[in-house]
Amino acid sequence: MTASLKLKSNGNSRVLAGHPWVFGNECEQLLPAEQDGEVVECRDAKGRFLGTGIYNSKSQIVWRRLSRDRVALDEAYLRAALQRSLKRREGLGEFKRLVWSESDDLPGVVVDQFGDTLVVQVQTLAMEKRSTLLADLIAELVQPAEIVFRNDANIRRLEGLSLEVTTRSGKAWEPRWATIDGLEYWLDLQGGQKTGFYLDQRQQHALVARYARGRRVLDAFCNQGSFAMHCARAGAASVRGIDSAFDAVGQAKKNAERNGLQAEFVAANVFDWFTAQRDAEPAWDLIVLDPPPFAKSKSALEGALRGYKELNLRAMKALTTGGVLATYACSHHMQDKELRSVLAEAAADAKRRVHVLEFCHQPPDHPVLVTMPESEYLRGYILQVE
Repeated sequence: MTASLKLKSNGNSRVLAGHPWVFGNECEQLLPAEQDGEVVECRDAKGRFLGTGIYNSKSQIVWRRLSRDRVALDEAYLRAALQRSLKRREGLGEFKRLVWSESDDLPGVVVDQFGDTLVVQVQTLAMEKRSTLLADLIAELVQPAEIVFRNDANIRRLEGLSLEVTTRSGKAWEPRWATIDGLEYWLDLQGGQKTGFYLDQRQQHALVARYARGRRVLDAFCNQGSFAMHCARAGAASVRGIDSAFDAVGQAKKNAERNGLQAEFVAANVFDWFTAQRDAEPAWDLIVLDPPPFAKSKSALEGALRGYKELNLRAMKALTTGGVLATYACSHHMQDKELRSVLAEAAADAKRRVHVLEFCHQPPDHPVLVTMPESEYLRGYILQVE
């Protein structure tokens, strides 16, 4: 008989409204530790069945829904979920996210495709216990040359899991050049940041480049230089990228040189760099702000909002009249209401009239589950600053 987790009678758990998570403090009592990593049912305070999910008492999120029906986390379930996720992404090319956790009914599993190589992240105990089966099925369905397991994200510690990076073959994955959206990038899928490349911004690279011709472009938090290179290729008058990570700046220079593009890259703290320029005349016609997540937790949101506001304020002041600001936030704690408020405050303080040119969101290979706000983490605006 499958074990059941019961919700408190006085609670207002989001799972009742369709959210796929249950937190420990929402439960009448936790299940024994031997249920960790196993499939259990969840019931409301009156004992009504809410769904089947994976359980881990070591995590704050003790239950993650798999299905509203009674299911087993077996080969049949995993195969069907993977097949659905692949079908959702048909026609999206060879560089894309194949699996996006709860949005694809595979909580804690992320799979990115880079041509003939897949990068897999497993971030929940139940999926870790079935990782060999999961890898076998992914290999069968996609037929990649190699699978890199990037199980080195700190979020694994919250599930009581160790950190490691391995490959399915057991051989090291050698860094190499890959062509993504017409530009060549040096990819290090085993040792680079996250899964090796930020696939979620690919649509934005092309969108921002449409505004670049003849403009002086600043790419802040440039990472590997994607925005900068797309703008340079589109005919920007000049391009400068800034990032605090020396290795990212070195990589961006290498990528631009490989593609024969003129772009300058500087290693600097972006806030400090803007501070040093605050008395200068506006010198930029297009600025891209694509910072790392400032709000990594709900408690950090207040400080993050101040940081985003200050950053956008400085950028608006540095733009020429009629200049374009492409600004992004990549934290699910920063909802659109908060981001819009931050931008309004920055515009008011900068004494600039600001219009929205484009509303920006994560691409379709990172599907958003409407009952789970956390599945939507990337949002932004392209603004005209007068």
